[in-house]
Amino acid sequence: MNDVLYAPWRDEYVTHEKIEGCVFCHIVAHASDDEKLHVLYRDEYCFMVMNKYPYTPGHFMIIPNMHTDKLEELPSETWLHMSALVQKGVTLLKEGLNARGVNIGMNLGAAAGAGIAEHIHMHLVPRWERDTNFITSIAETRVYSTDFEKIYKKLKDLVPKYM
Repeated sequence: MNDVLYAPWRDEYVTHEKIEGCVFCHIVAHASDDEKLHVLYRDEYCFMVMNKYPYTPGHFMIIPNMHTDKLEELPSETWLHMSALVQKGVTLLKEGLNARGVNIGMNLGAAAGAGIAEHIHMHLVPRWERDTNFITSIAETRVYSTDFEKIYKKLKDLVPKYM
C-alpha cells in the first residue's frame, strides 16, 4: 500500500467515543458538552457546529434543533431563522477568517449525498483564491492547512460579535 497519509492529529476521530443515534440530536440534548462537540452557537431554533470532517478550515453547519429529514416539513419560522444565521455566518467567515467566498449548501437525503441524511443541515464552507488543487481528485486526500482546534477557538471567540 503506497497511498498512506500519516495524520496523528486526527487520532481523536478514530479513538473518540461513538454517538449512538442521530449525532445532531445528541448535540441538541447535550449543551453542557458544547466545547467538546465543537458547537459555535445555539439558540431556541438552531445550533452552529464545526464540521468534523471539513472541506476547508472554518467549515461549519447550521442545524435546526428539530429532528427532521424533510425541509418541506420544517416550520417556516425555523427556516427563516436558519437563513438569518446563514447571512451572519457568511459575514463571520468573510470578516473573521478573511474568506474570499463561501459555498453554502444542503444535501437533502442520502441520494443527494447527505452524510447524515436523517437530520437536515446547512453547510457553510469558506473559500479562498487558489484553495483547490488536484490532490483531492487524484489521491482522494484532503489537505487541511491549519489546526482544527485553533480555527474552532477563533470562530467561537468571534461568534458574539456576529450572532
